[in-house]
Amino acid sequence: MRISSDRRGDDFEINVIPLIDVLLTLLMFFVLTTTFVQHSRLQVNLPQASAVDRDMQPPALTVMVDREGHFYVGSDEVAGTSVAELKQAIARVAGDDRSRQVTIRADALSTHQSVVNAMDALGQLGFTHLAIATTPDRSGETP
Repeated sequence: MRISSDRRGDDFEINVIPLIDVLLTLLMFFVLTTTFVQHSRLQVNLPQASAVDRDMQPPALTVMVDREGHFYVGSDEVAGTSVAELKQAIARVAGDDRSRQVTIRADALSTHQSVVNAMDALGQLGFTHLAIATTPDRSGETP
């Protein structure tokens, strides 16, 4: 009989295969017992309302500036990069409504001069409600 002072520790191991089996069984149970609503089978009679014009504001006019300095009014590209060409495109889209909200969406890498040109064209046409679109800061820090 051999007696030794160094004892080997038993290697304990947690067997997670039964846990995975139980979780998959629960997942299958919930997936198979969930009721899915199918809207195509519903027959709905919508209520009627008067067709009187409502006091709704038109959607905001969007002027976009890409990183090369090209302008877009709505989804249409402006032929050139000058203020006069931009003014013509804005006037064509906006018509006579100068109280309309205008959103300037400029690429972060576009030149400052391009954004100023867009603001200058809008100001010369008489637009006063300007907004510059931004994205929220992802760092989560508040100044």
